[in-house]
This record gives sequence, C-alpha cells and structure tokens, in this order.
Amino acid sequence: MFLGIKSSERWTSVEPVDKGWSSDKKYFIRTDAGESLLLRVSDISGYDEKKKEYEIIEKFAKLGIPMSMPIEFGTCNEGQNVYMLLSWVEGCDLESVLPQLSEREQYLIGRQAGDILRKIHSVPIAPEDIPTKTKQEKKLMQLGRYEHSRLRIADDETAIRYVKDHIHEICQKGPTYKHGDFHPGNLIYMADGSIGVIDFNRWEAGDPYEEFYKLESFGIELSIPYSVGQIDAYFEDEIPDDFWRANAVYVAQASLFSIVWAEPFGQADIDGMVRRAKTALVDHDAFRKIIPKWYTDEYRKKYKDE
Repeated sequence: MFLGIKSSERWTSVEPVDKGWSSDKKYFIRTDAGESLLLRVSDISGYDEKKKEYEIIEKFAKLGIPMSMPIEFGTCNEGQNVYMLLSWVEGCDLESVLPQLSEREQYLIGRQAGDILRKIHSVPIAPEDIPTKTKQEKKLMQLGRYEHSRLRIADDETAIRYVKDHIHEICQKGPTYKHGDFHPGNLIYMADGSIGVIDFNRWEAGDPYEEFYKLESFGIELSIPYSVGQIDAYFEDEIPDDFWRANAVYVAQASLFSIVWAEPFGQADIDGMVRRAKTALVDHDAFRKIIPKWYTDEYRKKYKDE
C-alpha cells in the first residue's frame, strides 16, 4: 500500500489508527529521525477531493496555529490510492482531558479554542469556493426526514416550528472556510497546556455560525465552562444577537435530525442523540429562548482576567 510514498524509506514503524469516523485509513508513523507523522490513505477515486482538502490544510497552516501540518501529498500503491502525510500533534484528546481539569482551566482552554476558530474563519475564501446556494433548503429537507421517521420524540413540535419559522436566520454571514467538525474530539491537549487542531477532512465553505451547534451536542456534556469560553473568545466577549438567533436554528434542527442520522449506527447511538435533543429542548425552553440556559456570564466574570 505504501509503495510510491517518497519518504517511506525513512519510516521505522507504522501503526494503524482506529479513532474517528473518517473512511480514510490512518497510520501513526515513526521516522528514523525520531519524527511522529500521520498518514491518511484513501481510494484513488477521491483524488480530487483529497487534493482540495490538502490545499485547504495548507491555507490553515499559514495561520500559525498548532495543528496537523501538511508535509507530502500524492498517489501510492501503483496508483490505487491517494495519500497525505501530516505532522502528528503530540498530546491527549481534549475530550478525555477536560473533565479532569478545574473549571478555570476548562474555560481558558475554551477561549483558546475560540481564538483558533476565529483565525480559521479569517482565511480569505477563493472565489471558486464560494457556495452557490445556502443550506436552508438542505436543513429543511433533513428536518422533513425526521418528521416522517419512526423516531420522533415527545414535545418536538415547538422545535420543528422554530426551525421552519426562522430558517432565514442561518447563512446570513458571508461564507468562510470552516473546519467542519470543530469539537473537543478533534482538539489535542498538549504538554504545555495549549491545544492543537486535527482532522480537517470535513472542511467546507459556508456559514461560520454553523461551527457552533456541536457545543450543544457534545461540548456541554464534557464541559460547560469550555463551551462558554469558546463562544466568548470567538466573539471577543461581545456576542451578537444574530449569532444566537442562527445558533438556535442550527441546534433545533441538528438535535432532531441527528436522531435519524444515528439510526444506521444502532440503538445506543440513537439513544444518545435522543438524550441530547431532550437536553436542547430544556436548555432553550422548547425554543422559546434563543440563548441556552447554560450560557451565563459566570465563568467569564470568575476566570477571564485571573
């Protein structure tokens, strides 16, 4: 499989990496110089898509943020596969570390994440990457799949109505490049207490506010202080109303559609998404409130300037 990778003659060990949802085959590489690398291998049919992904990673690499840096790209295995070689971000998955930290540390790491995300969104978007249409139609279609599924939960009508009545609130910001899956599972806690970003394979161009709804899917389960810190720092402590309006639409839609999305993965995943959807309904008072009840000034007042 590695035949044709120019630098492979310097590798001393290759270990499979099973973490993540990507269809890529991933490997942890050690080199004769003591370097740690990440190799991602895909079918050649995805060459154009992977080439574009590598080019986007190159754009992000110029920001100076800690991340998987691009090293090499090409084809291998006699042209049957496409590969990219990236630097390995040393550390532990942030999702495993956050619960062990103090509230203050969680909040300040959330602020690191918000600063990094704002920088990612600052990359000038190439004209050819500007979307030709918004996601409003797609989001409503997905909501329709939920409405006609066997998996509907009790008291979901207010969330459904909120999405339909306020779908115009999303995609109002100018499009940016997005990480596409920005949450603690794709952040690495490094030895010096800073965080690095990995897994850009779900990048896309679009509404930057869409990056935040996963805080209410996964972030608050791990750490409310982290989630508050990410929002605070991204907006430099001045959160605009249009963000909360758009975010509420994304959260309402995603919390319901994710239940249907999880169906192929089994009952445990369905149950997890149902639990998160019910939490979102409570946190937003059945979407009569756009700011979730877990977002308060408490952590900012206690920890920002310490």
